[in-house]
Amino acid sequence: MFSFFRKKPAATPAPAPAQKLNNATAAAVSAPLKLALPMKDGSVKFAVIGDTGSGSEKQREVGDMMVKYHALFPFDFVLMMGDNMYGGEAPQDFEKKFAEPYKALLEQKVKFYATLGNHDQALQVNYTNFNMNGKEYYRFAKGKIAFYCLNSNYMDKKQVQWLEDQLSHETAEWRVMFFHHPPYSSAKKNGSDGQLREVVEPIFLKYGVDVVLAGHDHVYERIKPQKGIYYFVSGAGGQLRAGDVDRQSGLVEKSYDRDMHFMLFEVDGDQMYFQAISRTGETIDSGIINRK
Repeated sequence: MFSFFRKKPAATPAPAPAQKLNNATAAAVSAPLKLALPMKDGSVKFAVIGDTGSGSEKQREVGDMMVKYHALFPFDFVLMMGDNMYGGEAPQDFEKKFAEPYKALLEQKVKFYATLGNHDQALQVNYTNFNMNGKEYYRFAKGKIAFYCLNSNYMDKKQVQWLEDQLSHETAEWRVMFFHHPPYSSAKKNGSDGQLREVVEPIFLKYGVDVVLAGHDHVYERIKPQKGIYYFVSGAGGQLRAGDVDRQSGLVEKSYDRDMHFMLFEVDGDQMYFQAISRTGETIDSGIINRK
């Protein structure tokens, strides 16, 4: 059984805050809100953000746009793709880089489920609002969907065995994975993590995983289905690497690297609807995945 450990990088300082937009400017650049999801009764509704922990003004603007869309589409929970904290991880950092940008959502009882990125300290698993319950990898279910959070920093034998054991007994109709490093990506800076893919892809194929969500690359990507599995990269919730997508890679079906973004998902029966939305409210991608 193949496994690996990543060398954890030295702590890096948080990026400098972006210049604050005044209200008039912010209003001028915001697009009209347009929901591309069906809003069906009884459906499972959730959001996705990644690489958020900058504490910048633009991260707050993404959070503010999420609040606006939450009024139209009341998602119950948010999946976080890792790099939840850049730089320090003192109590005030958790306030600045998480609790304050998403304060309105937290006050509305929206739950956040985090995974660990390469900039995150393992002690984040004990932070109450990340709902990791002291675990670096875990499973939870909503309706007929099983969500699996993995720690892609340290894909050791113990975690791989846990994943196989869990999936071998899985009864949920939908199987969704989320973790930090993307098995497939057309971003120039990092791109596909082939070492990780060598470990997890055979397991995903064996047990019928439907969707894989990742971050790490500070862009949006919807990858062309790989062996029947849908892969998304959503790594620009608090950081942006403008112009980073290699559109000649042959991997990407839709991408966006001009601004930060978040995603919305709705699952109803055998259909999963998705919508990617920019910091200013522009719909940058949307579509439907039919369960195999």
